[in-house]
Amino acid sequence: MKKVTKDVLLNWYEEMLFWRKFEDKLAQVYIQQKVRGFLHLYNGQEAILAGSLHAMDLTKDKMITAYRNHVQPIGMGVDPKRVMAELYGKATGTSQGLGGSMHIFSKEHRFYGGHGIVGGQIPLGAGIAFGDKYHNVDAVTLTFFGDGAARQGSLHEAFNLAMLWNLPVVFCVENNGYAMGTSVERTANHTDIWKLGLGYEMPCGPVDAMDPEKVAEAMSEAIERARSGGGPTFLELKTYRYRGHSMSDAQHYRTKDEVAEYQKIDPITQVKDRLMKDHGVSEDDIKVIDKRVKARVAECEKFAEDSPYPEKSVMYDAVYEQEDYPFLPAKS
Repeated sequence: MKKVTKDVLLNWYEEMLFWRKFEDKLAQVYIQQKVRGFLHLYNGQEAILAGSLHAMDLTKDKMITAYRNHVQPIGMGVDPKRVMAELYGKATGTSQGLGGSMHIFSKEHRFYGGHGIVGGQIPLGAGIAFGDKYHNVDAVTLTFFGDGAARQGSLHEAFNLAMLWNLPVVFCVENNGYAMGTSVERTANHTDIWKLGLGYEMPCGPVDAMDPEKVAEAMSEAIERARSGGGPTFLELKTYRYRGHSMSDAQHYRTKDEVAEYQKIDPITQVKDRLMKDHGVSEDDIKVIDKRVKARVAECEKFAEDSPYPEKSVMYDAVYEQEDYPFLPAKS
């Protein structure tokens, strides 16, 4: 694994803080009805992305995830102004405002969504990896999904084929404990989701996903295995989300005290404490970063606010009519 230096920790702190504040701003403008539809926030889970990016080769590796998907494309290199504009439904968004919150996408930066169907991205991730193996592309696909999606039958089909075909894929369940609002303990007779990999003889295991360095260690090993022809890995990334499943979630299934306990091991705070304790970073240094992050978020908001909505004609450009479609009578 690449060494975790002071510069890496500084980058982790600034980027994780930016992702957090970026989504805090989204929550604010959602309440103002500037962002519509569903909104699923990543607050608390940022260590997963930070550690994963550290282990990836961003010139060729790929990522696919579910609908909690705003900060991942930013980490992969997508302009955050365009991500915010997409949530606003503006023409300058990543999909010209037609995708919205759950469907951020960037072929250029190898981020393949953003999927609203629970677990739908699991076989797609295996399929991307199959394509890379078939075409001899030296790339690894990270396939993320939640603990609720781990109960989908498509997971087992994807696991079976990934092992059978020795695909360069890392399956990553982001276990934040509650899926939409049902605890892991109530969805199966086992709570160690990683053990699902054992039935396929797939390398698998749990990871403390509140610590970006531990995520980076596990991801580095899994990615190296996939890249060297060793096949898939299944990681259970044990994390926690501070906000509800979506903005409409009343969160009756957990207590405020429970959330507060997890906030004591906040990944951003952990990295900040390491910087100050082990690397001599001062409060004033931290304030400079915080100010820079605040300015970046404000820039994104202004860009989204000032951008135009797409022309209505754009909606018609996103569908097509096949003139020679079979079984339809010819036009008279």
